Amino acid sequence: MRKFHHTIAGESITVHVPESTGDLDEFRRWWMQAQRRGPVALDTETTGLDIYSDRFRLRTVQLGDARDAWVIPWERGGHFEEYAREALRSVPHFLIHNAPFDWAVLDRHAGTSLESLAPRTTDTRILAFLIDPRQPQEGGIGTALKPLSARWVDPAAPDTQEGLTAVFRGLGLTKETGWAGIPLTDPTFLLYAGLDVILTARLEPLLRRELDRLGVRRQLVEFEHQLARICAVMQRTGLVLDVNHTRQLVSQLGDQADRHAIEAARYGVGNVNSTAQLAEALAGMGEVLTERTASGAVKVDKAVLLSLADMSLQWEPLGTRTPNPLALAVLKSKRAGKWKKAYAQTFLETVDDSGRVHPFIGSLRARTGRMSITRPALQTLPSSDQMIRRCLLADDGHVILSVDFTAVEMRVLAALANVRRMKEAISRGEDLHDFTAKLVFGEGFTKAQRKLAKQVGLGKIYGGGAATISRQSGAPIEDVQRALRAYDRLYPEIKRAASRWQREAFQTGMVYVSATGRRLPLDRDRTYAVTNYACQSIARDALGQALLNIEAAGLLEYCRLPIHDEVLASVPAGESTELSAEFTRCMSFPLYGVPIEADAELGGRSWGSLYGADF
Repeated sequence: MRKFHHTIAGESITVHVPESTGDLDEFRRWWMQAQRRGPVALDTETTGLDIYSDRFRLRTVQLGDARDAWVIPWERGGHFEEYAREALRSVPHFLIHNAPFDWAVLDRHAGTSLESLAPRTTDTRILAFLIDPRQPQEGGIGTALKPLSARWVDPAAPDTQEGLTAVFRGLGLTKETGWAGIPLTDPTFLLYAGLDVILTARLEPLLRRELDRLGVRRQLVEFEHQLARICAVMQRTGLVLDVNHTRQLVSQLGDQADRHAIEAARYGVGNVNSTAQLAEALAGMGEVLTERTASGAVKVDKAVLLSLADMSLQWEPLGTRTPNPLALAVLKSKRAGKWKKAYAQTFLETVDDSGRVHPFIGSLRARTGRMSITRPALQTLPSSDQMIRRCLLADDGHVILSVDFTAVEMRVLAALANVRRMKEAISRGEDLHDFTAKLVFGEGFTKAQRKLAKQVGLGKIYGGGAATISRQSGAPIEDVQRALRAYDRLYPEIKRAASRWQREAFQTGMVYVSATGRRLPLDRDRTYAVTNYACQSIARDALGQALLNIEAAGLLEYCRLPIHDEVLASVPAGESTELSAEFTRCMSFPLYGVPIEADAELGGRSWGSLYGADF
């Protein structure tokens, strides 16, 4: 038996590493006693993050309590695997930090299904998020284990990552290759592995106590654990990848990036990533660039280039000016290069041996709780894109189904702020943006005026001012300002509600508490964001409730991704009509008397078919 000693919060702790069957028998005696004292912390060390790749390996399984950790070298197989599996089957309650990752690892590589683990898990990352969802760059602690441990457990809580990085370098490895290449006997590696479960075990009761002090509802804690499990199931299922099409796309995108870079070079920009070259060339073309970075340099970021190219932030033509050809070339070159690397190549790097990709689904990411999809970030694709979505397919014999909430943010706003005219329009089945455009501009409103009415409404939610709305809609700033004033006259409840929510936040230490009990810290210089937080958090929780309804209806097996306010599914072609109606039913329910409704759209075999692809 190898043992490593350390001190946490003034107490001596021990990390045990079994080397023989006798050591493993001692491990069994320990966990049988530990489980009677309370939850046992659980963690894994692996070769990387691509759980479903054929290169991925599970290296160690760790269990621990407040004073003892056991690092079981799973990679050695035999009795080590056998004893670890027995503990995984038998311990009634685990504590895991960022449980979905370890659920997926143990489900895929240790024969312990996430269905058996999830009901026995408390995720300390979820507990921390519900206390304060802010990341360090937003003024919060974040949800990483070491900073949380330094805040709640011991200010000197050890972070052995730096030591591990030094070991990696000494072995000629990088941060990416070190986890797979470091010897299983390395003391720094083993201490790192063992300390994580001890810190998790110490962290959980402190976070529970703080949640109780703050009055966070236990139902919300359970709700988030259920959603984490549902998202983990979707991630495990994944989507079929059209591998041949994706390989062709990699080549195609590379050619596009090169072609547009050559076009940009004709205007004097030899490197599309050089802001200095780009700013100088644009100025030489007569463009007046007024925005500056924090360092004082001329700003030529994506938003500026889109404006010069006469496109909205969603890459939609605005028709407000002659598009600048250099801005267009740079945008297209950079986008093609990004899409090649971030999407198409990532699909090929992570596809499993059955031809499926498994994007990571984060059930709690943004401050408001909005979900995210990473590796790759599919929720950031423009709404008009079919190119990347064409790579992802429904199962054989299935078609793609998208079920999307109808104007959910506006409906949530109408419900929370009790906006009389909006609620009446919704009850009559009217389109809210048509309704608003008619009130502002009259019966004969134009398509551009409807777009402006929509952007003003969304601006009220997302905090966009007149300049932002003008850029997004293409409308002159004077028209936007008039529309904003008219909007306030038509819907005075929105302004009153925003003021009330800000006052309530001031009274609770700059924290707005949502209708579901979620704590949403406000920044003192951005208190206007309270309307955004109020609406976006409830829209997210509405999606969460829809996912619970979908599972209760027996439809989870068909679900593939939650995308913003949409659920993407793969359904048998012969049952698609009936299943789309059932999904729609699950995503329709009242919110303070306002109906939250959804629309279903059936496509072909690929996700891209919903956006114009022919397959």
